Amino acid sequence: MPPSTSRGAVEDPLLGPADAGRVASSLAAEYPGARTELDHRDAFELLVATVLSAQTTDVRVNQVTPDLFADWPDAAALAGAEEAAVTDVVRPLGMGPTRARRIIGLARGLVIDHGGEVPDDQAALEALPGVGRKTAHVLRGAWFGHSLLAVDTHVGRLARRLGWTASTDPRAVEEDVIARVDADGRGGSAEDLTLLGLRLILHGRRVCTARTPRCGDCVLADVCPSAGTA
Repeated sequence: MPPSTSRGAVEDPLLGPADAGRVASSLAAEYPGARTELDHRDAFELLVATVLSAQTTDVRVNQVTPDLFADWPDAAALAGAEEAAVTDVVRPLGMGPTRARRIIGLARGLVIDHGGEVPDDQAALEALPGVGRKTAHVLRGAWFGHSLLAVDTHVGRLARRLGWTASTDPRAVEEDVIARVDADGRGGSAEDLTLLGLRLILHGRRVCTARTPRCGDCVLADVCPSAGTA
């Protein structure tokens, strides 16, 4: 049985935690073209879209960002925007005034601290309004090409079902998944943490859903300790 991670993975007494190398390779074959589903053309658009995606779906964000970026195409433009005008555009996402203040503040931070450019630096990104560890990992992984795990609700749920963690804390989940990949992985390109995270998200949306997981259609069923019981 593979060694457990620091917080103790949830283990089926017979099957044990899913082998991370097999999970990664199976998901790579299932989702070879995995990418973030937030539409964007540059780092600024991806960062703003990711901030807007909190507590809503990528599909809904993609419905408002074309108008948002048509009016305010870069950090300098958004930093000088009227809050009411931005609120009108992002209102369909809910919490319109809050979201507008957040992304305007983000844009102003980019202008004041980084000359309007999006930095490839974890601490600098997390210092910006509305940007936390997950958002910075999404940006740095998807745009700048780093191997970083962004833990959202799908990644957390699948990590627990695969027996890789018992935690619901995103930072703890991240550490446990990385430990499992390090322990089981074979160093293949499928184990890039950014791509693994994106594939876990796609699998969580399409197959291993929260309420009715489709274990009978799952490519991970043969290694997953929760198959048929989630």
